[in-house]
Amino acid sequence: MGETVQLRSAKDGFAFDAYRAVPTDARRGGLVICHAIWGVTPHLRELADGFAEDGYETLVPSLFDRLGKGFAEQNTDPALYPRQDGFARATHWGADVLDLVQASIDALAPQTFLLGFCFGGTTAWLAAARCTGLSAVASYYGGQITDYLDETPKVPTILHLGKTDELIPPADVEAIRAAHPDLPVYMYEAGHAFVAPNGFHADSARLSHLRTMALFARNGAGRGGDV
Repeated sequence: MGETVQLRSAKDGFAFDAYRAVPTDARRGGLVICHAIWGVTPHLRELADGFAEDGYETLVPSLFDRLGKGFAEQNTDPALYPRQDGFARATHWGADVLDLVQASIDALAPQTFLLGFCFGGTTAWLAAARCTGLSAVASYYGGQITDYLDETPKVPTILHLGKTDELIPPADVEAIRAAHPDLPVYMYEAGHAFVAPNGFHADSARLSHLRTMALFARNGAGRGGDV
């Protein structure tokens, strides 16, 4: 359904790939999806196609392109985890690739929303605080949000976390809640990556999706002449 397109950073002109899926019917808005450490996987392209069917013009930018291109077409081989984890650390968990996120936001007509998973969940948190042109953000199991607790989202933001996620212990969840007491933090009977194939938990994936779609609807999806 979708295609790979090329975008450019306004900061330095760097060209990077993004998967783009376009609605075939009425457009409700734009959506940027920030990937996990594995890059723009087939699963994320399927998700993008699904959001396009729901009316969202969707971009999934390849946020590691400065470090290594082409990984999106490969499998999530556990042997490659150290390399991919190194990529995430090199970008300071998304802080250093927000220019690519911003370019993706700018490539979409408003209203524009954003969500992210794992590495992308932390990137989504940072985008909510630092990027412009967003209407709402949903972060899924962003493990390094606690590194950026002094950041405050500028747009309505929700967090989706698993109760048994070994990468995000209860102390981290409490730290997030203490720093941002008004922030909706939804906890699910699941572990890490409950939307992804390697950690999929059907009820949690379904409920988190419904809450994300409700967030977008409350904050402008489908309203006005621009969407």
